[in-house]
Order: sequence, then structure tokens, then C-alpha cells
Amino acid sequence: MLDSKIESALNDHLQYELASAYLYLAMAAHFEAANLPGLAAWMRRQAKEEAAHGMRVFDYIADRDGRVRLQALPQPPGEFASVEDVWKQALANEEKVTGVIGKLFSQAQQAGDHATVAMLQWFVTEQVEEEKTVRTILEQVQQLGTHSPAMFFLDRHLGKEAEQA
Repeated sequence: MLDSKIESALNDHLQYELASAYLYLAMAAHFEAANLPGLAAWMRRQAKEEAAHGMRVFDYIADRDGRVRLQALPQPPGEFASVEDVWKQALANEEKVTGVIGKLFSQAQQAGDHATVAMLQWFVTEQVEEEKTVRTILEQVQQLGTHSPAMFFLDRHLGKEAEQA
């Protein structure tokens, strides 16, 4: 059985994961409109992954005889200033989620909830990969320049990568 404070924090985390999926869909829509289908495909894949993370939390709460409480999702931006801006916002989002997970991990440790600590360890490790991947793409975009012909090669590369996942 989940402690009520841990249950509430897990429900908050569920919202963060689903909001991340929603944000990545907004980014995919931006890239679709900008005729960058590879970047759009990468963001769509990322949205599915974030939704799957949310379902992992959803299932965990249910498995521990907790009560899932879905919360409203914030509306993501409808427009982005540039390709670089999208990736900066994606990195900021991943860093925010990492911080939320860290606080939740500490809270579970303090509560002596070993099962939640063990479950969250997967998320801690996953966030290292998430931040590294987005940071690498952001740095590549910055090196290439938004209007560089090389951006089309990055678009194709990320599109192929999204297809393989």
C-alpha cells in the first residue's frame, strides 16, 4: 500500500510524463509545418515514449493499491521561434523532469518506501539517456545553424532513427 504523500507525488509525476508527451507532440506539429518530417518523426516517437513512461507510473500506482488521479495537462506552446528553440525547450523539459524524479526519489527514500525507490531507479537512469540525447541534438543544431543545408541531413538522420525504434 502506498503512503498517501508518495501516491500524490506519483500522480504528479504521471502528469509530468503525460505533459512531456503532449509537449513533444506540439514540437512534432511544429516540425511537420516546417517541412522537417524527420524531426517530426523523432518528436512523435519521443511523445510515445513519454506516454509509455506515464503508463509505467500509472501501472505502478495501481499495482501498489493506490488511486490514480489524472490531472489537467498544461497546453503546450503552439509556435516555436526556431529549430534551435524547439531543442532548447526539449532539453529544459527533460531537465525539469529529472528534477521532479530526483525529489520524488528522495521523498520515497525518506519514507522508507523501498519498492518505489526501486521503481524510480529506472527513471533516474532513463533521464540520463534522455538529457544526453536531447543535449547532443541541440549541440548539433547549434553547430549546423538553423538554415544550413546540413539541417536536411540531420532531419533525414533523425527520421531514420525514429523509424528504427
